[in-house]
Amino acid sequence: MQGFNKYYPPDYDGEKHKSLNAYRGKHALGDRARKLDKGILITRFELPFNIWCGTCNNHIGMGVRYNAEKKKVGMYYSTPIYSFRCKCHLCDGWFEIQTDPKNTRYVVVSGARQKDEEWDPEENGGFAVHDTENSSATTDPLTALEKSTDAHKHLTNVQIPRLESLQDLSDHYNNDPYARSAVVRKHFRSEKKVEAAKRADDDRIKDRYGLPDTLKLLEDNDEARDEAREEWERGRRQLEAQSSIRKARLSSSAGPNPGASLRERILGNMYSSKLVEKRVRKLGSR
Repeated sequence: MQGFNKYYPPDYDGEKHKSLNAYRGKHALGDRARKLDKGILITRFELPFNIWCGTCNNHIGMGVRYNAEKKKVGMYYSTPIYSFRCKCHLCDGWFEIQTDPKNTRYVVVSGARQKDEEWDPEENGGFAVHDTENSSATTDPLTALEKSTDAHKHLTNVQIPRLESLQDLSDHYNNDPYARSAVVRKHFRSEKKVEAAKRADDDRIKDRYGLPDTLKLLEDNDEARDEAREEWERGRRQLEAQSSIRKARLSSSAGPNPGASLRERILGNMYSSKLVEKRVRKLGSR
């Protein structure tokens, strides 16, 4: 059975040495870190393509592995550029290969030359991989407008609803249940306080006017006030109309006025006497 325990010498002090590697004066990576003070780390590197060695001119196949000296030599924006310096296993020559983040590939810097195995589709009757359309040809304005219209329709009808549904789904699964419950409970507490204050006001009004407890009062708002004012005006007009009709009926059922009948009799007598005088004059003229 393999043992997993470590041997700690008698003179080992954990506060002083911190680790067994520090006690022995060794690095955790061992012999791979022998040039770490120069910024070089020994790592295992596999050739990404076929090369010819520049010293012995021998062919080295892709996939051959070397103990390469890995070193950071630059930056491409935020991506580091690493250099791998390897010693040929067929001679004493060295060659160096670097990463190329701009073109996402490896390039041979010195000591060897890469075997060109890139296949050109144009030489074999095909299209270029990164240029499937002829950019030099003039584009039709109507075709470009149709493409932009279709893209806008696809964005409006497909992409935006899909993004909204994904956002809703994300909000549904990522919302904090306790926070949502706290918001709901706070809303319920505020509504409960408003209802309790309204119930206390209704009970005070019922006690003041002796109204039954089962009577439900309307809410005191602008709409209720306007409706009550209109109803009061309508009732007042109906009451005035009924009182005027009642007065007219009472005046008609009381009989003729004696003062008015005497005046009428006097005027009637005067009118009749004048008629008699006119007839007498007519007779005398004949």
